[in-house]
Amino acid sequence: MEKTQHQDNELTGLVRINGKYGTVNCENGQALNIFPEDLNTALHGDTVLVKALPDGERGKITKIIKRAKTRFAGIIEKTGQTTIVNPDDRKMYTTITIPSAEATDLTSGDKVMVEIKDWPADGKPNGQIIKHLGKRGGNETEMQSILLDRGFETDFLPAVLAEAEAAKDRFAESLTNEAKSRRDFRGLPTMTIDPDDAKDFDDALSFKKLSDDRFEVGVHIADVSYYVRPGSELDKEAALRGTSVYLVDRTVPMLPEILSNDICSLRPDEDRLAFSAVFEMTADGEIKQEWFGRSIIRSSQRFAYEDVQAILDGDQSEYSEALNTLNKLAYRLREKKIEAGAITFEDAEVKFDLDETGRPIGVTLRERTDAHKLIEDFMLLANRQVARFVSQKTKQTPHTFIYRIHDLPDMEKLAELKTFLRPFGFDLKITDEHISQKELNRLLAQVEETSQGPIIHRAAIRAMAKAIYSTTNIGHWGLGFDYYTHFTSPIRRYPDLLVHRLLDTYLKGQTPKQAEMAKVARDIIQSTDREIKAAEAERESVKLKQVEFMAGKIGQTFTGIISGVTKWGLFIEETETKADGMARMSNLGDDYFELDEKNYQIVGKRTGQTFRLGDKVTFKLTEADPVRRQLDYKIINKTTGKKKQKAK
Repeated sequence: MEKTQHQDNELTGLVRINGKYGTVNCENGQALNIFPEDLNTALHGDTVLVKALPDGERGKITKIIKRAKTRFAGIIEKTGQTTIVNPDDRKMYTTITIPSAEATDLTSGDKVMVEIKDWPADGKPNGQIIKHLGKRGGNETEMQSILLDRGFETDFLPAVLAEAEAAKDRFAESLTNEAKSRRDFRGLPTMTIDPDDAKDFDDALSFKKLSDDRFEVGVHIADVSYYVRPGSELDKEAALRGTSVYLVDRTVPMLPEILSNDICSLRPDEDRLAFSAVFEMTADGEIKQEWFGRSIIRSSQRFAYEDVQAILDGDQSEYSEALNTLNKLAYRLREKKIEAGAITFEDAEVKFDLDETGRPIGVTLRERTDAHKLIEDFMLLANRQVARFVSQKTKQTPHTFIYRIHDLPDMEKLAELKTFLRPFGFDLKITDEHISQKELNRLLAQVEETSQGPIIHRAAIRAMAKAIYSTTNIGHWGLGFDYYTHFTSPIRRYPDLLVHRLLDTYLKGQTPKQAEMAKVARDIIQSTDREIKAAEAERESVKLKQVEFMAGKIGQTFTGIISGVTKWGLFIEETETKADGMARMSNLGDDYFELDEKNYQIVGKRTGQTFRLGDKVTFKLTEADPVRRQLDYKIINKTTGKKKQKAK
């Protein structure tokens, strides 16, 4: 956070916008509510100076220290000689005025990227068009809007591409030279296991049977750090992007495809440089020996998850013994993880079948099989053991490594969760202002088969702290690990690339310099922010495709569960697509409904009919607006729940 001079009664903080109102979370821990007239042009995420008002609860923003965002995607609206942009960003509470001369070739409904240039204290912001994105509603226009609005560029600068091309030109020579000093795993059965449409293979597993009770498992990760050197143009670009972004119809890579899909990708039957974590294990999943270091590998088989699952289900393959043994080891690792307190969160993901224009023509729920969990468990193992290894090397000295940390749940949020559960007949045992992982797992298992299960599951996630990157280790509460990092995805996550560099430093018996760790600390703060923005973009692209898919089914009847209760109406999640829409109070029938906030329900004043969070309902789709990502539903009937008994 930037330093600035301010009066004793002013505080520095971050603005959070909800509608036209704001909250400033101040550096001293105080939270001040900001009314629209006191925002002083502050936007969501801005760093500001705020003055507390006499009531102690409200504040007035006096200065913008640092803007979090000045560029917005939005829709052109022309009225006479006036041209404005209506931003897509729901937290941007005002339109942006554009000089009419800039918009002569544009019409209402066009989408543009606009940058705020100035903002008069008594008016609306003035902006300049940076890019014309196309007509609203088009797939390419909407996807570009989603990306650019969150600061993700799709194209790489020429200098970045030139470095990638140079690395490709030296590729054969690099393999020959590096093979002389690296541990060679090319003779072992080695496989990649990924989605069937994957192009960047950043991890592979090798397997070797040592005896009936001893196995060597290698977790081999693409050695991106060999090609992307500190301070290079590739490195600067990767740090800026922070992560790859996975939208419904495309991947926007952190690194140029020459690296991500070619020379770094662990493609079958091709030699590749890797950074490996190798474990000698018993059948019980106990680690007897481990080795970390740079290697050269050759993937002998590229599997899709479905291929592996078929083998685990009984299909025969030359990899049957290896995969079945790895699966048994993964089961044991999973059991130990749960015994240590890992939270067993599961959430349904949707997958779309798109036509050539990007329009969804089918949607299914992604199934998490043993094949998925097998890979996940070995990646978790490698991440944990790398973090433990470095912690032992550094004697747990802070600011010497990158950890992926997850703090204890916030007590205030836990209390809210406990209150939330009560109307549904569930409880959460909190002892000495603490909750155990086992208690949370007990709750999740208890609600799993209930209609409220998905809602309670999400409420529990919201009560948890967010996992972040840090150079100080506090462990990972959600996984039940004392040590954890991100080592396994350097093609798509910048912190993993930094972890590879630091691990290499420690393996050489060296210690990173203080200035290097200071830069690492800054980089991982930025990476955490980019991770959040990427997740927002991914969710927004899913929401767009859900609404587009439903748009062709107006008038049809569906089933779903009530996922939200407000004074305006009910949010309903459709069963098959997980598409959220709203049934407004005016569409609930011939009655006047009132919100019973305490019991998460609305109640008909005349009939006593109730609609409660988690109730299953049948509803009709009445309207769909992909541009605004909105669906309107009309409830036909409720399939669960009871009418409130009237007093006699």
